Parts: sequence; C-alpha cells; structure tokens
Amino acid sequence: MESILETMDYIPMNRPMWWGTLGTVRPFLPFDPVMDARQIYAALEKKSTDVMTLVRIITNRTNAQRQSIATAYNNLTQKDLGAALKKALSGPLEELLLALMMTPAGFDASRLRQAMEGLGTDEEALLEVLCTRSPDQLRDITVAYKEAYSRYLENDLIGETSKDFTSLVLAILKKEEINRQGVIDYQLIDQDVRNLNDGVSGKKSDPAPWIQILTSRSLDHLNRVLSTLEELKGEAVDKTIQKHFSGDLRLGLRILVRTIQNTPLFLAQRLQACMKKNAVVRGILVARSEEDLLWVRVEFRKLANVSLYTTIQKEFKGDLQAALLALCRSEDV
Repeated sequence: MESILETMDYIPMNRPMWWGTLGTVRPFLPFDPVMDARQIYAALEKKSTDVMTLVRIITNRTNAQRQSIATAYNNLTQKDLGAALKKALSGPLEELLLALMMTPAGFDASRLRQAMEGLGTDEEALLEVLCTRSPDQLRDITVAYKEAYSRYLENDLIGETSKDFTSLVLAILKKEEINRQGVIDYQLIDQDVRNLNDGVSGKKSDPAPWIQILTSRSLDHLNRVLSTLEELKGEAVDKTIQKHFSGDLRLGLRILVRTIQNTPLFLAQRLQACMKKNAVVRGILVARSEEDLLWVRVEFRKLANVSLYTTIQKEFKGDLQAALLALCRSEDV
C-alpha cells in the first residue's frame, strides 16, 4: 500500500496548478502518452501483472490523458487497452480501472445500463446519474448509450419505469433551462412557487408542476424558488415531498431536489449509506474525480465526522484500496 501511494506521480508543487476545478485528478505534467503506454504494456506482459504501475498511471491521469494513452497503446501493440486490462485483471479492481478508461459519457451510460439490467431497476443509481448531469452531458450520455448498446436510452427508461416516475425521468433526461442564466426573474420565481404550492394543496397532489418546473429552470433560479417555498410552508421541501407524494415518484423528486440544493452533499450522503457497495463508491469517485470530489470530501467529513480517505482505508483492502485512495487523493483533517 505505502509503496504504491508513495510512488504516485503527483504534479510537483512548483508547477502551475490547473485551477477552476474542484476535482482531485488534474492533468499530469509532463505528460507523455507513448511512455505511459509502454510502461502499461510492460506491466501487463509480466508473468505476474505489475498492478502497482497500472494503478499509479491510470489513477493519476485525467480522462483526456487516459484516452491519449489508449490510442498510443493501440498504435504500439495493435491491441485494445481495455481488452488487455480485462484479460490481466479481475474483480473490483478490474471494474475500477476499466471505468477510468471509459469516456465520461460512456461511463455514465454504462452505469445507467447496469441500473436497468436484470430483474428490477436500481432507481437510486439511475437517479444519481440523471440528476447530477447537465443538459449537455445528458445529450452526450444518450449518444454514448446508443453507440455502446445499440439501444435507445429513452426507450429503456420507459420500459423500466412507470406512470409519473416515467414522466419525471424523461423530463430530467430532456431538461432544458427556459429561463436566462444569471438573470433573476422575480415574477417567474413567484409564479413557480405558487404552482408548486398549488400542486400539493388539493385533496390529491399534482406532480405535473413539480416535474415541469424542477426540470426546466437553472439551478440558481430553482434554489431561490425552493427557499421561498420553504419559507411559505414553514418546512423543508424534502418534508413537503414526503408528505404529498409516494413510491418511486417521491424518491425521484427527493433526489432531484437534493441535487439541486447541494449535489456534493447528496453524493456524500450516498457514499456514507453505500460504502460497502463497490459499484456506488466506484461510480461516484470515477464520475466526480475531475469535477467536484474535493467538495464531496468536505461534505462527507462534516456529515460522517471522519474523512472519506480514512473511511476508504477502513472499508477496502489491497490494490483496490490503493486505487480508490489515489482517486480520493488526500486526507481531510
């Protein structure tokens, strides 16, 4: 363990940092994809696979850099790097490194497919991906899903969900922000608050305005709407949803609202609740490693009173632990 982490190729402190991100994985400099590809090839060709080298390189490059390495590996060996990793590795470590070698859209598409495969649908996994992605990202995911599985994501969502929950997930998938970003429209805020309140004021709750409003406004606008609604009703929006909706729709609206209000906190809560589930931990660390994992770490520390880094050390062992810690990156005191 110590040897893997100590030999990690961190960016030297005297080099310019890649600002503008709350991710833990940043561009490695100086980057040489051909050299990385050669080292990976050598690690895979050993009688006993040199896992330390694979972890050291793959967890310490951005996704764009990993794609360059994959191209260089193919040019060098005339073989696919993903297939080579799959042949040499097994179990959770194989799944993690293969996830890191996918494009972001491809990885999210694979998570959606896994959530819908087999008996029953993992609604929380489905919602985690859909609710934490921008409209542009969702469009990329839709394309990647069709390319990977020769299936239409929208059709699969319809087939695996029902009633109002279907309407919600399709609205999230196709969400478009109709209000202007950065412009505070007080009239629209008041109108949205009234419509949301009206939706839960009758004998039977009406999910239509909730679905329509929560999937067609900017985050800044929605946070103003939700805070105003909370003041009006004297309770958290989460409690309002729990009182007036049920089943998968209630779950979907709750997760959607939580991601609108604070996505990193939602992800920290999910990590805390699902730390023993490899797929959940892998999904969040890989998906958020270049976006906001630093913020997720902060929220996890406040929530659990222990750092994510320490928690991973306790819950995982061996090479998988080393790879997850490399993505998490460091301790939060």
